[in-house]
Amino acid sequence: DIILFAGVHFMAETAKILAPEKKVLIPDLQAGCSLADSCPPKDFEAFIKSNPGHTVISYVNTTAEIKALTDIICTSTNALQIVESLPKGEKIIFAPDRNLGNYIQSMTGRDMLIWDGACHVHEEFSLERILDIKKEYPDTQIIAHPECEKQILIVADHIGSTTSLLNYTIKDSGKSYIVATESGILHQMRKASPHKNFIPAPPKDSTCACNDCKYMKMISLKKIYNTLKYELPEITLEQDLMDRARGSIVRMLDISNRLKL
Repeated sequence: DIILFAGVHFMAETAKILAPEKKVLIPDLQAGCSLADSCPPKDFEAFIKSNPGHTVISYVNTTAEIKALTDIICTSTNALQIVESLPKGEKIIFAPDRNLGNYIQSMTGRDMLIWDGACHVHEEFSLERILDIKKEYPDTQIIAHPECEKQILIVADHIGSTTSLLNYTIKDSGKSYIVATESGILHQMRKASPHKNFIPAPPKDSTCACNDCKYMKMISLKKIYNTLKYELPEITLEQDLMDRARGSIVRMLDISNRLKL
């Protein structure tokens, strides 16, 4: 069996870890992730060793090496529940996204050491320019991904994963939204609610398309076609690394099943 992952590298790695017997393909091996890159494995391993006695929770947007150093993986959809599932006195290391970590800490009050990483897209939104739009269109709601900076989350009407943001716009009675996350989700929002208005949250730099993930945009139909045709490039990982990384993902799935997430 073959899996072609039309996404970035850590996503395809995760598929390979969970299904090592399958051939996992990715259209471009250079399609990385700024958030994953912000947490180098050697530095993170040293950080863990210097802070013993902590449960390590890492966001899924990480390399296989980071997953192998992690106790439990989480997603933006289940991160809050994963943290809350642990005993209240348990000390936590959270990586790599500082904005998501700070948001979870503010919601739970848990004892958390937070790695200083970030997604380049979610760090680029301009609060001033968002509020200018809000001033011009006061009925427009602000919806934001928890990877956004704190000042954006404070003014948001709804905070959640991309799936949560999409579902909110489908079910909500509002007609207009400023969307503070990677711009790719706007296509799905407009498709699901063609009668509503979706405004991409403007970046600090008005001369760039900074709310686009340059890595996701590396995946094209032509590359997908060539990958299917030649069955390359292929994701390859050492068996030992996959075995060590798999445990953190399985623990997330077990907790999610137990909590019926």
